[in-house]
Amino acid sequence: MNPERPVAALDRAALLLQLVPYLLGKGEVPVAEAAADFDVTVDEMRAMVERLTVIGLPGERGYWQLPHDLFDIDWDLLDRDDVIAITNTVGLERSPRLTAREAAALLAGLQLARSLPGFGDSELVTALLAKLARGAATAPPPVIVAPGPVDGVRDVVDRALRARVAVTFTYRAPGADPITRTVDPIKVHIANDQWYLQGWDHLRQAVRTFHLDRVSAPRLTDTPAIHGADPVPELFAPSDDEVVARFRFPRAVAPLLADYLERAEIDDEGDGTAVASLRLADEQSLKRLAARRGGEVELLEPAGARRAAADWAAAGLAQYR
Repeated sequence: MNPERPVAALDRAALLLQLVPYLLGKGEVPVAEAAADFDVTVDEMRAMVERLTVIGLPGERGYWQLPHDLFDIDWDLLDRDDVIAITNTVGLERSPRLTAREAAALLAGLQLARSLPGFGDSELVTALLAKLARGAATAPPPVIVAPGPVDGVRDVVDRALRARVAVTFTYRAPGADPITRTVDPIKVHIANDQWYLQGWDHLRQAVRTFHLDRVSAPRLTDTPAIHGADPVPELFAPSDDEVVARFRFPRAVAPLLADYLERAEIDDEGDGTAVASLRLADEQSLKRLAARRGGEVELLEPAGARRAAADWAAAGLAQYR
């Protein structure tokens, strides 16, 4: 920009947008130095600084509420020493701060995400964890995601995904004897607080879903996982391992059961209740459905689902003794 030429209105607006962060970074700066940095004359720089004092944020109902809604400068310092210093920044240097509780919740979620096989050592997640810890208004409490019974299984699956090899394990389906399964792992899910592995089952010659709570003695194999990139069906898509489940519920709570009812056959019993029948790959997934509806949902069959719900409720009750 030619200092001898007046600054155009558009250029002046752009310079003003740059001037505030420049002054915030400098703290105090001589007018001549600022003029040289912006390639304008000293008089133009002084005029720009003075113009800042009529710019800011509108107060209530869009009106200017002096003195805190407008930029302000140290006028004595400017007039006496030709030095610019902003004394009111309209809060531009402030950034939103999370409460310690909000930061702790986000930290816990990121730590859980980092535990997903194939995702764990992400530099992005590590950097986000550090930023969240620094960005809270007060130091967040230490966050510990307690290890669960499936952590060892997830670790083995994680190594299998990274090495692109199959994993073998003992699997005990409900009401069946344990059997050794060899699987090319594809994806790990968490749904309804339960962990599942989807992978190409060498025994079934198809993609299958495995409940990690039923997996034991996992180990890596030397077999390349040639199906590790295969598409996977929906988590609870029908398979030859599925069971037919039935549960009774009041019609009034049907909107709260939409995830289940949308794939169920429903028989109205005529007294304000109905019975839903649906096919599931995991009968034990219904135990939380029963527990979360405060006794309004009654599991009818299979017997394994009823036992699982009763055992789960008993284990919860035992925590209070």
